[in-house]
Amino acid sequence: MMKAHAGGCHCGAVRFECNLDVAAETSRCSCSICAKGRFWKTIAKKDAFRLVKGADMVTEYGFGSGAIRHCFCRQCGIKPFGRGNMEELGGVFYAINVACLDGDAPLQFAAREIVFQDGANNDWSKPPAETRHL
Repeated sequence: MMKAHAGGCHCGAVRFECNLDVAAETSRCSCSICAKGRFWKTIAKKDAFRLVKGADMVTEYGFGSGAIRHCFCRQCGIKPFGRGNMEELGGVFYAINVACLDGDAPLQFAAREIVFQDGANNDWSKPPAETRHL
């Protein structure tokens, strides 16, 4: 079952809406940018994401293979989402920063199991050996 959510960056310059599966998992990745930024995500499909404010305020960063574009607010520096394209996830997707969702949504997502992914070794199908820092 899908549920509508809204969210954005810290200063409010970037706002988005998305429909998320109420049973969807959340995850943390061990790649350097996700680990350093403590990025906690859930996935929205391409058609379930809408940037409603601040397209001109979003700046993107990519590294490594560039498969994931990390999207930040130019004003406050918060990363409300990222985007990518992976066949395993059904094509184009948005990685929504759960902590950037409005209201009590982060608390609701926190009640779910967090899946750990070994992005540091480009193997998102299994957890890294160490997860305490994620």
